[in-house]
Amino acid sequence: MKKELHIHNFKAFKDISIELRPLTLLSGQNGSGKSTTLQAIALLRQSMDANGYSNLHGLLLNGELVELGTGSDVLHNEHDDETISFTVNSKASDNYYIYETSYSSTSDVLPVEHSYRKGNPIPGLYEPGFQYLRADRISPAVSYPKSHHTVSERKFLGTRGEYTAHFLSLFRDEQITDSARRHPSASSTHGLLTQVNAWLQEVSPGARVSTEEVPRTDFMRLEYSYGSTSGIRGNNPFRATNVGFGLTYSLPIIVACLASPKGSLVMLENPEAHLHPQGQIAIGGLIARAAACGVQVLVETHSDHVLNGIRIAVKEGVIPNTAVGLNFFNRADAASQPIHSRPEISPSGRLSEWPDGFFDQWDKALDRILD
Repeated sequence: MKKELHIHNFKAFKDISIELRPLTLLSGQNGSGKSTTLQAIALLRQSMDANGYSNLHGLLLNGELVELGTGSDVLHNEHDDETISFTVNSKASDNYYIYETSYSSTSDVLPVEHSYRKGNPIPGLYEPGFQYLRADRISPAVSYPKSHHTVSERKFLGTRGEYTAHFLSLFRDEQITDSARRHPSASSTHGLLTQVNAWLQEVSPGARVSTEEVPRTDFMRLEYSYGSTSGIRGNNPFRATNVGFGLTYSLPIIVACLASPKGSLVMLENPEAHLHPQGQIAIGGLIARAAACGVQVLVETHSDHVLNGIRIAVKEGVIPNTAVGLNFFNRADAASQPIHSRPEISPSGRLSEWPDGFFDQWDKALDRILD
């Protein structure tokens, strides 16, 4: 079911409507509005969390998910009025959501002016299983934190994926019931850790991850090992600090795509970071598989390889082309409003259009080289 998010007077956007499909991809120039879209949704979740899932009393600008400052930092520069609002409606039902704030330039909580919610306009926004993995994720480290409430009760990986090791330790045997999310090389073994390791080998051949509690502390360790097929001899585990950066950086993305239940919401920033193109295509395919299994997924990316992984998934019948929404934002200059384009993917994986600047830098660079 297609939904539409309308954002008014928030950061990069004066007024914009973005269609939310089961898999919504956001791409474009830096500063053109990709992060604004994810932050708008994260703010609604953050504000509801702060009120214990009761009615929203105000828009909490600084919290666990995002830290945006005060009202003056988030009000659109070219505003005609001082109302910041978010509206979501469904094209196929009467599900509806609206949230309007009154403005305060110096406050980090914007009071609610009007709010109304009917049905479930954004699946998973207020339900357990919500994940928001920001671009500044965990990097290789000697240890990672534990949190019983965050992991056991909320099943949240943390905005940086900092609780991924603890999550894997607790839910390593949880069954991946959707066959579409199981890696082809491990389709008969359904445990979460087994599936994580199968997908991790798309990033680094032969790689396997394991977790270990640090005795008498509130910390976990991640360790990596390599099978004989990787060309690396020896079975001794490696610290996370002694293997490729991309392994640890992509681990929360893989876990979120595999472990998130149907009906949950997953938002991912730059899932391609620190990955070889082969790994980026695999991550794109895994993201498409999660969306095909009923997870609402929003992805911000600069990677044509992630896009191509999704296009391949469409062509191979993993996910219907109509379930994927592409959004491209760019600006003519620094003062102009973002230009919003929506290329469509055909059932064969081809695109209806290639707006200028939409993953075309390879062609432009090649033209300059050959000129």
